[in-house]
Amino acid sequence: MRAIIPVAGVGSRLRPHTFTIPKVMLNVAGKPIIGHIMDKIIADGITEATIIIGYLGDLVKEYIDQNYKIRVDYVEQEERLGLGHAIYLAKHTISTSPILIILGDTIFDVDLKKMISSEHSSIGVHKVDDPRRFGVVEVKDGFISKLVEKPDNPKSDLAIVGIYFIKNPQLLLNFLENNINKNITTKNEFQLTDGLQQLLENGEKIIPFNIDGWYDCGKPETLLSTNQHLLMNAKNHYVIPTVITIPPVYISPKAVVQNSIIGPNTSISEDCKILNCIISNSIINNMAQVQNVLLESSIIGTNAVVDGKFRRVNIGDSSELEFN
Repeated sequence: MRAIIPVAGVGSRLRPHTFTIPKVMLNVAGKPIIGHIMDKIIADGITEATIIIGYLGDLVKEYIDQNYKIRVDYVEQEERLGLGHAIYLAKHTISTSPILIILGDTIFDVDLKKMISSEHSSIGVHKVDDPRRFGVVEVKDGFISKLVEKPDNPKSDLAIVGIYFIKNPQLLLNFLENNINKNITTKNEFQLTDGLQQLLENGEKIIPFNIDGWYDCGKPETLLSTNQHLLMNAKNHYVIPTVITIPPVYISPKAVVQNSIIGPNTSISEDCKILNCIISNSIINNMAQVQNVLLESSIIGTNAVVDGKFRRVNIGDSSELEFN
């Protein structure tokens, strides 16, 4: 089976980090987001993948080619015209066999084998408090009856979370092509949900597939919470001279860490240098140098340098102290 993974987005909500690397190359729990996705699909038996690249796509291609051996085709989406447009561009890599579409900015804890063994197409869903931010599905008699992209007045709290198992991909491609040729858009984009809705209207049965483990990586705060979740499941243990670790943490064997307290919920990536620090609930990306600071709920970018000073004070009542 082939997985289709769109990763062409700019990731503007994660700037300044995404000025120099694509969103899916940001580290969580010791590896890029796309690495977690690739590990999952390979573990669950996916043998081929199409990666739809765009913004800084060469960095994605280089990482995957260096770290994974399954067959991977790359498709470039030069204009970001919507998810439906991205999937359509991959048409030459899609046969009549079922496909699995996985969005590249989300990490899932899900049994893909169960999902792709269904006799029907299925869409991953998760109950949310504010469905207006998402595409949503309406369900009747166990089957999806309608899909709506970011509804103003949602009739369902089942959000589409970015994973789709499609039994009849060629029919879906036909509908996406028709929408593109006739410039049929929703919210100024060619939406995948529009093509899927046309599938429903032409008799395709699609079921909702509940996904409890859904971890968004689209904003700094959700990236940090996803990092925390993945670290809790990893159960890493480290013994490093002059370093106290408070689990859960990830420290790359290629990092240098000295005279520091690391954790909880902190990942330190390859070739980092950490000296005289206290760091918690943070992500330190590749080749960063951090010393003499206390960091909490922070994301330090690749090659960044953070250097501060610790101070000890003994100050009396009704005093005023200012650090410059």
